[in-house]
Amino acid sequence: MASKNQFSHCTAKERDKMSFPSKLLLDKKLIVGETLDFGCGFGKDVVELKKRGLNISGYDPEYFPHYPTKTYDTILCHYVLNVIQSQDQAKVLFEISKLLKFGGKAYFSVRRDIKNAGFRTHFIHKVKTFQTNVILPFKTVFKNDNVEIYEYQHHCFLNQNNPEASPFFERLEPKDQAGELASCFAFSDKFPVSEGHTLVIPKRKVSDYFELSFREQSACWFLVNLIKADLQNKFNPDGYNIGINVNEASGQTIPHVHIHIIPRYKGDVENPAGGVRGVIPSEKEY
Repeated sequence: MASKNQFSHCTAKERDKMSFPSKLLLDKKLIVGETLDFGCGFGKDVVELKKRGLNISGYDPEYFPHYPTKTYDTILCHYVLNVIQSQDQAKVLFEISKLLKFGGKAYFSVRRDIKNAGFRTHFIHKVKTFQTNVILPFKTVFKNDNVEIYEYQHHCFLNQNNPEASPFFERLEPKDQAGELASCFAFSDKFPVSEGHTLVIPKRKVSDYFELSFREQSACWFLVNLIKADLQNKFNPDGYNIGINVNEASGQTIPHVHIHIIPRYKGDVENPAGGVRGVIPSEKEY
């Protein structure tokens, strides 16, 4: 795929009325509580929804770049994913998963009328802009020939106390979810070996890491990178151990793939030399 397009924001429209997805969600009374319009463009929906008494604010990296500092009951994200490439789509899902209150709902609106995906010359701005079709693994609340609206809630909220979805839900607190992508999620370890110890887990219940598809493996490692950046900002560790236990002989005790992200701090052990070689203590130092 071509390199990141710096002109994706040029697809934002200066409208004179509320967008169709916001109006539909408003009519269905699905916009509740503190609300964020993520990728709000020029902010017309924010203005119109405020007129109707809603408690809403907007964020857009180009037009309203003050990043939110709290969580929200409802998040709207209209037509953002269609104009950014796959890694940036994943980052948007991750950011919204963190900005959403536990039990809250986010609504992703995506176009369904794109005939030719890829780069094109924007008919107004005359610069190369990107467009693509997007399919999400979430509940559909509306769909026609032009738009589909998905409803998202945290994977851990939807599956709390459900060991059929994962044995982790028998022992981990759902509110400890640390982030999510379409096919994987992250959890704070219930028994951390260091401050910030986090697990990245595929949503498909598979015991053996090597039974995951390459796509699932790639998504997990992408989420590892995102979680690592958050941990660095929050705890500023001096290093990391990243590891996976595969099968009982390696020490795996929960039959669902999970990647450990273990922040390390200077002085946390007397001699850290050897790192992950320490799984066999006699071979740690060499």
